[in-house]
Amino acid sequence: MTTPQLKRYAWLSIAAAIATILLKGIAWWLTGSVGLLSDALESFVNLAGALMALAMLSLAAEPADDKHAYGHGKAEYFSSAFEGFLILLAAFSIAYAAIERLLHPQAIEEVGVGLMVSVIASVINLLAARELLKAGRAYNSITLEADAKHLMTDVWTSAGVIVGVGLVWVSGWLWLDPVLALLVAVNIVWTGWQLLQRSASGLMDEAIPAEQIGAIEAILAGYRKQGLDFHALRTRQAGRHAFISLHVLVPGEWSVQRGHDEVERIEADIRAVVPFSHLTTHLEPIEDPLSLVDAALERQESMNGQRNEA
Repeated sequence: MTTPQLKRYAWLSIAAAIATILLKGIAWWLTGSVGLLSDALESFVNLAGALMALAMLSLAAEPADDKHAYGHGKAEYFSSAFEGFLILLAAFSIAYAAIERLLHPQAIEEVGVGLMVSVIASVINLLAARELLKAGRAYNSITLEADAKHLMTDVWTSAGVIVGVGLVWVSGWLWLDPVLALLVAVNIVWTGWQLLQRSASGLMDEAIPAEQIGAIEAILAGYRKQGLDFHALRTRQAGRHAFISLHVLVPGEWSVQRGHDEVERIEADIRAVVPFSHLTTHLEPIEDPLSLVDAALERQESMNGQRNEA
């Protein structure tokens, strides 16, 4: 799927945020519930996150240039980090409003209509989140996945608030509304923290997932049985793209053409198990001991540095 097609999911998120802001605002106006107010405030956060997602998807789509030879894919991590920050901000805002209401209880009005409006808003968010999450996982877009998780925190927030307001309506216990809002705030902090951690890992050039590296190693094992060897396998994730470099050792008597053809097959096999991957391969003679020198160089420098620190 091209980036313009991915951007349509960001527009879906923007539309969902605007719709839920209006609906939850009406629900809060009707009931006066602090839980519903906090829910409406989080929808403003959702809108900001969706706008950021749209901007970063547009930037990530920019082609490589002289200053960005590897493209702009890492822009997606700024979006996911921003989403994580907004989720944490929403959690603290909800907690603040809930504590205020605990200290100053207030009766809830027009509960039935308010809850019905809030349920409709929650269903909109749930449907949008499922679409975004499906697209994010299918096309390896952390921006869409982060936006989906952000919307899901809103769904959980709404569920907690709806239950809280319903219980207050039935029992008359005004403290239930802010207490459940506090519990929801604590719950969504974890999602925000996870997004921040994942974004930091991407910006620090963390390797691709272990299961994908295992799939690559399985492919290489098959070629080793054919007399080839490999070293210096390095990977990193940049948004929806994976960058993989690898040294391929073949018999020195092979022609350049034969070695090239074999490398092309290896690269095709790797791309089949790691979608959206960019491969850089280096061909070397398997009989030459110098072929392995570069593989040990950085490890040796790291070990020397550790010894010097000791």
